[in-house]
Amino acid sequence: MLLAGCAPAGAVTGAPAPTGRAPEGTYAVGVRTFTLDAGSARPLPVTVWYPAKGGAVAVGRFPVVIYSHGLDSLPELHAGLTSRWAAAGFVVAAPAFPNTRRGAARFNRADVRNQPADCWRLIRHLVRLDARQDDPLAGHLDVARFAAAGHSAGGYTTARMFTSDHPSRLRAGVIVAGGGMAGGLAGQPAPLLFVHGTADPIVPLAVGRAAYDRAPGPAAFVSVLGQGHGEYLIPGEPGFEQVFATMTDFLRWTLYGDREARERLRTDARSPLTRYESR
Repeated sequence: MLLAGCAPAGAVTGAPAPTGRAPEGTYAVGVRTFTLDAGSARPLPVTVWYPAKGGAVAVGRFPVVIYSHGLDSLPELHAGLTSRWAAAGFVVAAPAFPNTRRGAARFNRADVRNQPADCWRLIRHLVRLDARQDDPLAGHLDVARFAAAGHSAGGYTTARMFTSDHPSRLRAGVIVAGGGMAGGLAGQPAPLLFVHGTADPIVPLAVGRAAYDRAPGPAAFVSVLGQGHGEYLIPGEPGFEQVFATMTDFLRWTLYGDREARERLRTDARSPLTRYESR
């Protein structure tokens, strides 16, 4: 029941010392799609948003965010968020999960337990792709700096990626309107950001708070006051600007090592609509 209806309607301390700076300004955004393992028993359609310039991938190497949708949703339904991350200097790769996406032939919410493996399969593919000579994204992916993010069931998927043996290339997680699956949130600490509506009727606030309390490393929690199950992820809706600013600065800090972004985390969510806390 907690995973139903998931279409989107002080700074953290303890991470590696910041050493870099995120890009200033914004990029144009390119979009591409492909299907990973198309001929297999579990093909994975993927949408990628990336920084662009002059009709091509922008110059540079960009950290990668793996974004997981919720039940009965699709990557393109989150484009208002993911395209803005690409404009800010991240490559965002979003799989459409085989059995929980909208229109799935055999919809099965229990298949969420298999989705972290899908995300790792996608990460391995992107690492190989970056080393190829024949792909436009080759040489533009910073394959040492991945983050995982997700909404609702995608938040549970994200949490399950942070097990005791997760590779160090997974640097940070953003869990929106989700919680922690069994076996998740353990082992090697990585900074985690939780975002949750205080009036969420699908995944109660207490579930998100419990996951935050169990996080083994540095963590922060943004409460979106009076809001439900993710409308604050939609541009123009109450709370979007504060939530987007906080999530983006969190990614700038954890993936680019941007010290100024880390300092802004203290104030990004300062408004009558949102409350920020960290430990």
